[in-house]
Amino acid sequence: MALTMEAMVKKFQSKFRKVREEMNQWNELQSCLISQFRNASYIVERLEVLQNSHNYGVLKCVSGVREALLAKQIESLVNILVSMKKTLEDFHCVVLSLEKIHREGRQLVKGGSSRPTIKQLQQRVGIKPTLNDCLDGLLFLHEIHNSEYLLKSSVVSALSAMALKPSASDLGALQQLLVDQPNLLTEEVQFVFDVIFAEELS
Repeated sequence: MALTMEAMVKKFQSKFRKVREEMNQWNELQSCLISQFRNASYIVERLEVLQNSHNYGVLKCVSGVREALLAKQIESLVNILVSMKKTLEDFHCVVLSLEKIHREGRQLVKGGSSRPTIKQLQQRVGIKPTLNDCLDGLLFLHEIHNSEYLLKSSVVSALSAMALKPSASDLGALQQLLVDQPNLLTEEVQFVFDVIFAEELS
């Protein structure tokens, strides 16, 4: 059974390499979303200025200038919000992929000809991780990325609503939420990979 378990751990390590690829994609999307958010924030702040006719000085004499500028900025904001929605969809694809990898991991354990006992799930082969380590790690990585995706969706929705009533402090707080990724505990994520690939680090 030890050899079979060792082979299963190898298969799990392959799945974690796929997880790492998905997380690299996540990081690229994170940079994109922050850039989009900042651009949208600039426009939201600008809208507050443009809506006040006192800020136009001599341009107040130009017919329709206020309306034209507002329309152009709103069009730009809508385009950015559409792009942010697409970025969120890409985040969701990563979450779904992590969920699928975890599901496949559970099936890998359940679908074998000799299903491991609880003791065997907790058994360690040398410095390799246990099967429980592998399953728990996959579940943890899926859950925290799903939580972060839900938070990002809420932040983007809040930004859309804020276009009607902008607040510089609120915009800053929302942006900080995106930058910090509060649900992604970097040290804990790295610990999961250190456990799974312990033999390669030794």
